Amino acid sequence: MRTLPPMSTLRAFEATARTGSITRAAEELCRTHGAVSRQLRQLQEHAGTTLFDKDGTGVRLNARGQAMYDVVRAVFDQLEQGYGRLLDQARGPSLHVACSATFAMRWLVPHLVDFYRLRPDIRIRLSMTSAREMRTEGADVVIAWDLSAYAEADRRRALYLAPATFGPVCAPAYKTPLRAAVRIAHDFTSSAWDQWQRLSGKSIAHGGELTFPHTHLCIEAALAGAGVALVEQRLIHKELRDGQLVAPHGFVRFAGGLMAVPAARELPRDMDVFIGWLRGTLGAEGEEGGS
Repeated sequence: MRTLPPMSTLRAFEATARTGSITRAAEELCRTHGAVSRQLRQLQEHAGTTLFDKDGTGVRLNARGQAMYDVVRAVFDQLEQGYGRLLDQARGPSLHVACSATFAMRWLVPHLVDFYRLRPDIRIRLSMTSAREMRTEGADVVIAWDLSAYAEADRRRALYLAPATFGPVCAPAYKTPLRAAVRIAHDFTSSAWDQWQRLSGKSIAHGGELTFPHTHLCIEAALAGAGVALVEQRLIHKELRDGQLVAPHGFVRFAGGLMAVPAARELPRDMDVFIGWLRGTLGAEGEEGGS
């Protein structure tokens, strides 16, 4: 027999600790403030110790509460992931794909309708992460272009998808010469500018630098006229077509290209179908774009 408090008290505790508020926890759990307070009190009585201290009109975790939260959060995360896998299995074949938020929003999701027409029996489950956090994280495959931070074993497993072509882009009204322009850089892939300068033989660094944690934010800054952003051509196809952004120095092909990194040596069922579709679709767009 397990010695555990009622699950409802743990849910109330986890929500309150995570949100930092009994009121917000109650809203999330669709309970009243009084009901959540009673569950917290019940948990503390069961444990024989306090887990929260009063903090003005609210509460905050004490040392024992923080230790308890670390355990409960890890268990809830594991339970949520396990339940998610169960749902995936119940719904039928699926592939868990991890990629940057910008690639997901600007390329993958808009194109998934074509994949589903081809294979309506396969569901794609997406995890969107920043370049810094790009890891398998339970995914079947990760899509990325910069594998410099990956383990050697991961790089050996990587499958080539398509060329990656980058170029400096800016708003048409941004007339600053290249040598004096403000450079807009990604916080975690700053090597992109170094690679572009080496391949193009041009330089841009003397007008200052702005950095952002997501490529999408770099694009938005360029659209606002804040400077020049270095972006993969496919991610700004619409802005280039509509004249919202211009690429006065063109695009150059980077080493390596866009890659798919499987989580294991043995590919999951139907992975070859998805990889083949990615290669065909990305490659066709690259030919149309002159990359």
